[in-house]
Amino acid sequence: MATLIPLLTAILALGFAVALLDQWRERRQTFQLVWAIGMTLFGIGSATEAIAAASGWTEPLYRTWYLAGAVLTPAWLGLGTAYLLAKTRFGYAYSACFLLAGVFTLLTQKKYDYPDAGASPFIYLIVGLVLALAIFGETYFQNSRWSAIAAFGVALGTVVGIVLTIVAPLAAPGYLVDSNTGQPIATLFPGYLRLLTPFMNVTGAFSLLFGALFSAYVFMPKRRVLGYSLDPGQPFDHFLFNLLLGVVAIPVNFVMSIPRAARSFRAGTLHSRVPAVLLIAGGTFAALLGDSLNRFGVTAPFAIAKLVSVVLILTGFLVSIEAFHEFRIPFTGIRLGVARRERATPES
Repeated sequence: MATLIPLLTAILALGFAVALLDQWRERRQTFQLVWAIGMTLFGIGSATEAIAAASGWTEPLYRTWYLAGAVLTPAWLGLGTAYLLAKTRFGYAYSACFLLAGVFTLLTQKKYDYPDAGASPFIYLIVGLVLALAIFGETYFQNSRWSAIAAFGVALGTVVGIVLTIVAPLAAPGYLVDSNTGQPIATLFPGYLRLLTPFMNVTGAFSLLFGALFSAYVFMPKRRVLGYSLDPGQPFDHFLFNLLLGVVAIPVNFVMSIPRAARSFRAGTLHSRVPAVLLIAGGTFAALLGDSLNRFGVTAPFAIAKLVSVVLILTGFLVSIEAFHEFRIPFTGIRLGVARRERATPES
């Protein structure tokens, strides 16, 4: 089982990445390419665990596991959500993701007090603040280029992560695993690199979670109990008040709209993105739970959590007609069934 679970996770993730790449080849939707990168990283991280379970850990495997699985995967999957929602006001939520990432990174250092962190927590905080303000500004002026700023932030974090992971000094034997479960733990890496994990993970995971709720809210039949307006033409102080009101209004309206969405689902008219993004949110939560338990030394559920995560995320993507409007054998003209079309349209 120690080999089978991560192997199955890797096969599902890498196979899914190939399917997404094939969809991107045909439709040239940026979010499909970015998600393909994220799922490839997910598969690589799981593959290192499968190889290590079969033949033992080595320093290169340990470094690859940390970079692909612990640092980069959530950020790239979350960036895919940013591109999917680039023409909406989701940029406000994504700017909050970078802000929260910087704050969480600083709080992580306060909690664990890594002796070799240096000025890195403050650097991450400043970078998060700058990116958050830039994305907020572009969204306010209704410019979809905010997604390009998000991509710059993730790409910058990726380059920094690659460099730091390669050069980080590791005590012999070059890896560290839980003696009871055999699962890898990140304690061996220096603090300045370990702090990159919450910065990238918070940004990506919160983007997936917020994006799922936002998409479901936009595409489900709504009952608006609390009203608000994000029209940039209103006075800026009114806009800020409405923005804060929206933080409360969207969850309240979402909950109050569930009965209508349930009736629409039973009638077969619910937009496919609603169940799709809720499944993706569930997969994100499973991955976050596994990573959080791993960080606190509870490593036994780690592999299972990743498998559950990839199954839920994969199911969510397959449910979404926008992501997969038809099924075919990747990179061939062999189609499995007819093209799918939405039966429902989002409410305004």
